[in-house]
Amino acid sequence: MEAQIIEKIKPGAKIRVWERIKEGDKERQSAFEGIVLARKHGVESGATFTVRAILQEVGVEKVYPINSPNIAKIEIISAPKKVRRSKLYFLRDLSSKKVREKLRLTT
Repeated sequence: MEAQIIEKIKPGAKIRVWERIKEGDKERQSAFEGIVLARKHGVESGATFTVRAILQEVGVEKVYPINSPNIAKIEIISAPKKVRRSKLYFLRDLSSKKVREKLRLTT
């Protein structure tokens, strides 16, 4: 993955992760769009980032290794100007309207 995109994956950023899914002998790509809650272990081999989305009124979190071969591409949709914390786990208890207010997101 490109170093420029890895640098932009920060807590509070809204991203779309395209992951490769293998079903039998076929392979397809699926998008998962959400807010980055945490980024762990910098850029070392075991580095991960956690993405949270609301799907059918249920909160879903996925933890992706940065160097995973199953990630086809990552799109940065928006990023907040400033976030006061490095781990945004408190967003789990808030509504989507309150999350936008806390992160000062315009989109």
